[in-house]
Formats: sequence, structure tokens, C-alpha cells
Amino acid sequence: MNPTSLKAASVATVMSALCCTTAYAADQIKVGFLSTLSGPGGALGADIRDGFELAIKHSGGKLGGLPVELTVRDDQMSPDVGRQETQRLLKRDKVDVMTGTVFSNVLLPVLPSILANDTVYLSANTGPADYAGAKCNKNFYVVSWQNEDLPAAMGKYVTGRGHKKVFLIGANYPGGRESLTGFKRFYKGALADERYVKMGQLDFSAELAQLRASGADAVFFFLPGGMGGAFLKQMAGVGLNKTLSIYTPGFSGDQDTIKGVGASMTGLLNASQWSTDLDNAANRRFVADFKKLHGRIPTMYAAQGYDAGMLLDGAVRDVKGNIEDKDALRRALRAANFQSVRGSFKFNTNQYPIQSFYMRQVGPNAQGQLDNKIVGTIMKDYSDPFAVSCRMN
Repeated sequence: MNPTSLKAASVATVMSALCCTTAYAADQIKVGFLSTLSGPGGALGADIRDGFELAIKHSGGKLGGLPVELTVRDDQMSPDVGRQETQRLLKRDKVDVMTGTVFSNVLLPVLPSILANDTVYLSANTGPADYAGAKCNKNFYVVSWQNEDLPAAMGKYVTGRGHKKVFLIGANYPGGRESLTGFKRFYKGALADERYVKMGQLDFSAELAQLRASGADAVFFFLPGGMGGAFLKQMAGVGLNKTLSIYTPGFSGDQDTIKGVGASMTGLLNASQWSTDLDNAANRRFVADFKKLHGRIPTMYAAQGYDAGMLLDGAVRDVKGNIEDKDALRRALRAANFQSVRGSFKFNTNQYPIQSFYMRQVGPNAQGQLDNKIVGTIMKDYSDPFAVSCRMN
């Protein structure tokens, strides 16, 4: 499927050619895919979409045996646009399930109306703290991570690296603030400074001057989408990549950033729950077929979109297509009866994953392409700190 034509279209419909059998209660499943498909974060939403569509392809063009109507909308990284498109998906398109949103500043404003409509939402990326604890909800499932998780893993790793002072920089939105909080939750050392920048900012000359003057010998940053690539290129441009140790979650160490930054990323350490070299059958198939279909190495965003699709496929299969029985569908989703590309997968009580986190390092793969390789495990079977406040059974 041509990504360019998908980006230009407001709606993409994927229908199977065969009708379901009479054993299934529903004729089809309608999935609303709302994501950022344009602007600096557009590549992230496109990767989640491509991963989700590959899951449908691997499920025989269906989800759990049901034909799929997939409606794709671009939120343009705008809460207002997100609200408008959400209402269209819920009220006009009457979708059964929603997924796809990249950024928490879009998801948080639209999620209350989705949950109030008793619609299941599968988060293939952001995992806000708001719904990880006391506000956990039966219709909200996070297939990726809690926003603090990857930064917390990096904070734990950096603690043992012997740095004198670490400079923190993050995007000033919920996901960015939670990310720096996560780093500080496990980092046991001195901080040089902590700075927040506007979402979408691409000029970091002022921040790099502050970083140089701070006396830091390391920097940890969370700058999603094109922001991270711009930051790394500008660090290299002034030589700070040679004098400072650079750490980031996997978001800014992945293929979307590698493509834009290039060879100066070699050696970059980044934390993730997934990597192309995780050795399990589901991941090998996913990576190989994604490369074949799209001509590029998949990102963690694509892997998360794929897992969201396979989770839904397994749940619909387990309820034998009876998606109108929402309690049964929710139980089946929580059981997570599918093969994840990250290996073992299970939900915590708050319906956020319990999972392991790895240290990845950017370097050439066997084909000479820059990719990530796992160089160690930071945390095993980690549970986010908010789950203890969730009262769901």
C-alpha cells in the first residue's frame, strides 16, 4: 500500500473479499485509526499505521476471522482536530475500536469521549500516567509502555556510568514531562539542569549553549519525531557529540531518526522494549515482511502498531467474532492471547504491559545498514509505579 496516497487520503478502507461464516455474531469489525500523519511527527503515525496494517495482512486480511473496515484519520498533532475526528469516528462511522494516536497531548483531550462512549481504545504508543493509576479504565489498553518506563530504564542505566552531572531536556507536553520524571525516578546522581522546549521546536541553538555552559558531561533528552533528529544533528554540528555522552529513549534512537541524522548516530545508546534483533518467531516474521512490503527497517512504532493489531486479532478470535459482547471482548483483550514481537507479553492490573527493557546501540547490521542491536537487559518484567493505585479486578 502506497504510504503517500494513504497520507493524502482522509479515509482508507481495508475489506476482506470473503464474508464471515454464520458462526460469527458480527459481519465485520470497524476500527478507527486516529494518528499524526502529517508534520514533524507524521512519520511516527505512518509507522504505527503500517505496522497495524501488516497485522491485518498476517491475519488473512481479517481480525479474528471478521472482515475489517479500517478508517484512517489524521489528527495533525492538534487536540482540536483530534476531537473533531474522534466525534466523526464515534458518531458517524460508529467504530467498534479505536487506536493509533501518537502523542499524549492529543490522546488526553479525546480519550474521555471515547471511554464515555464505551468504546475500546488500544494505545499503540503513548501511555499517560493519568490512566495508569486511580483513573484506570476497563476500555483503555496500552500495548506500548507507560510514558515513564523507557526513560526510567535509561535513568537506571546512566546511574552506573560514572557521570558527574547530567543535563536533561524534554518537550513541554505531558509525555515529555513524564519522560524526564521517569528518568529522575531511577537516576541516582547530580543534574546539571532541566529544560523544557516547545513541541515542534527545531532550533536548539539556545539550549545547546546552555548545555555547553552547564558543566554537564552527559545529556538525556526526550524530543519526539523530527525534534530529536534536529537536536542530534545540531549537537554534531557544534561537536558536542564528541565531548558529551548522549542518552535517549528508543524514540530518538530509531530508524526515523537514523534516516535523517545518519552516521553521527553510530554508537548512540537508547532504551527500548523491542528491537529488530529480538530472537523470536513473531519478530522475525514481522521484521522480514515489513522490510519486504515497505523497503525499510521497521521502527518500534511499527512494532507497537503490529502488536496492537495482533492483540485485537487474538481477542476477536477468542470471542468467536461476538464483539457486541463487550465484557467478553474486554476479558479477551486483557488475556492478551497473541504472539508479541517483543516475546512475552502480559497486562498489569491497570492494562499497561509488564515487560522487559533493553539497552540498544546504533551500529551497522549484517547488511551494512545502521540499525539497533541489543547490548544488554536493563529491567526484566518491570511494572510501572502507578499500577498499585488501579482498582480494576
